[in-house]
Amino acid sequence: MIESGLEALTHFTELKILLFLTFGVVIGLVLGVIPGLGGLTGLSLLLPLAFTMDPIVSIVFIMGLYAVTTTSDTIPAVLFGVPGTIGSAATIMDGFPMAKKGQAGRALGAAFFASAIGGIFGALLLAVSIPILQPVVLSIGSPQLFAICIFSISLIAILSGNLPIKGIVVGLIGIILSLVGEDAQGSELRWTFDLMYLYEGIPLLPAVIGLFAIPEIVDLLSNNQNISGGKIDTRKGQLRGIRDVFNNWFLVLRCSALGSVLGSLPGIGSAVIDWLAYAHGKRTVKNNTFGEGDVRGVIAPESANNAKEGGALIPTISFGIPGSAGMVLVLSVFYMHGYVPGPDMLTTNLSVTYTMVWALTIANIIGAGICFLFADQLAKITLIRMSVLAPLIMSTLFIGAIQGSQSYGDLICLVAFGFVGWLMKEKNLSRPALALGFILGGLIERYYFRSVSSMGYEWLLDPIVLCIFAITLYGLISPWFKSKLYIVWGFDYTMFIFFGIFVAGLFSMSSWTHISTVFPTLICVTGIILSLISVSLKPEKELDMKWENTSFFMWLLGCLVMAYIIGLLPTILLFVLMYTRNWKIALIFGVFSFIIFQMILNINWPYSVYQLI
Repeated sequence: MIESGLEALTHFTELKILLFLTFGVVIGLVLGVIPGLGGLTGLSLLLPLAFTMDPIVSIVFIMGLYAVTTTSDTIPAVLFGVPGTIGSAATIMDGFPMAKKGQAGRALGAAFFASAIGGIFGALLLAVSIPILQPVVLSIGSPQLFAICIFSISLIAILSGNLPIKGIVVGLIGIILSLVGEDAQGSELRWTFDLMYLYEGIPLLPAVIGLFAIPEIVDLLSNNQNISGGKIDTRKGQLRGIRDVFNNWFLVLRCSALGSVLGSLPGIGSAVIDWLAYAHGKRTVKNNTFGEGDVRGVIAPESANNAKEGGALIPTISFGIPGSAGMVLVLSVFYMHGYVPGPDMLTTNLSVTYTMVWALTIANIIGAGICFLFADQLAKITLIRMSVLAPLIMSTLFIGAIQGSQSYGDLICLVAFGFVGWLMKEKNLSRPALALGFILGGLIERYYFRSVSSMGYEWLLDPIVLCIFAITLYGLISPWFKSKLYIVWGFDYTMFIFFGIFVAGLFSMSSWTHISTVFPTLICVTGIILSLISVSLKPEKELDMKWENTSFFMWLLGCLVMAYIIGLLPTILLFVLMYTRNWKIALIFGVFSFIIFQMILNINWPYSVYQLI
């Protein structure tokens, strides 16, 4: 192992290897900054180029690109409250409040350094643990993954403030949304309302982006101020963020280990892992102010999201089982260059495996260094008035949102979830609970039916499953005892609305096949019971609805109509021009968008009546 590791390290003494690694890192950083793109899109676009390269150069280039998208996706999450990728949604919870306090530099410094440590940790785990973790990974099947998903759902209670029961109700609504589309078990079309767009379900990317990003934009526009309120930390803020990481080194190590281990389990994606790390930090850190701008709420998810990439390579290399969606494309590079995952990667081609380890390690160092170099300038973006930033951010979100199906349905989904997210924020309902339920709902149903079909119900007695269920039960019960002093009896009509949704959902299943109704019925019945209980609980605190803020949603609806008529790219130019009333900003952004999205990325734009571009 030592000889193979040293042999692999010698590759990085070659200028060509370092240049292609840096090239991949730069592309990965750029893709991570643009919401909706990320590593998967980058790999898809650049895969043909990787096939033409020398095998080692190709692997180094791909590893450099994929390793750092979860480093730079922090930038829009902290500065604008916009998740650069799905895996940065948890970072928004404290990163964006820090930016609004003028601490963007501190948040970015802590995030970049924690990401670098997490990435290196994941690479080191990959280096030493492949032979050790092989039997562990092989022992994880659908029953264990089902138990892990149930445990993840229990974290909703932690993410839901002083009334966890309401958070669980919101999470159940998220699960209902995740079940929209064709049922994999009974091939039933569930809650599609005869819309072909919904046959494959509600897309995750535009839903999560809309849920978290648009409400923050609307709120900041109501005051027409800049994000930071006119104050900002300088380079000293970054250094303070680095010190915060050192001061919380044990949290960094725990979350890095969590990200690495869960990343090695196929089916547990970054959207789940980051929330698990965030919830772990919130549960274990004493005297925390998570959700209000606590730097530890940035450190926890950022440590996990880069560490998971090393973990995801473990099943990919060892068994040819992709640990994540991106690893499917990485596998294609392996096969194209004649590297077959399995025992050969741990014996004959062990030096190639360690080349990936070194590539991940060095890429994280280079990526963090580049981000640190520009973080001070990036933080100054928070000084720009929101009336200028809002149309620029929304235009980028529009382009990112259509990457799923290149359909206007993605844009409608983005705006619709944005409006729902704004209502939830005004009513003090947990958006993370809705997102986590939405992410996990389909996984829970899939793993449940796989477990039952292959093992009956004997898997419920599996020691690993029982252990995870015991931890889950504790996680569900403990917040109730902690919150009992805060319960105030009253009336919450939002819970009554949710009650009506569950009832309607239950009665709408009458024509479905039995197998398609099992899981949705369980969710609806549970939701009916819990929402009835929640109706009698007074909201913890509720803001006065500022309906005048909905004017921005009118702008967005107008954009949807114009995009259908003249195309999305011309609409973006008009939107920026009409909202900012500054033709110079509109022209610069329009040219930038055309070069990046049309000429370089060659995005397939959705159909329009008059396709101007």
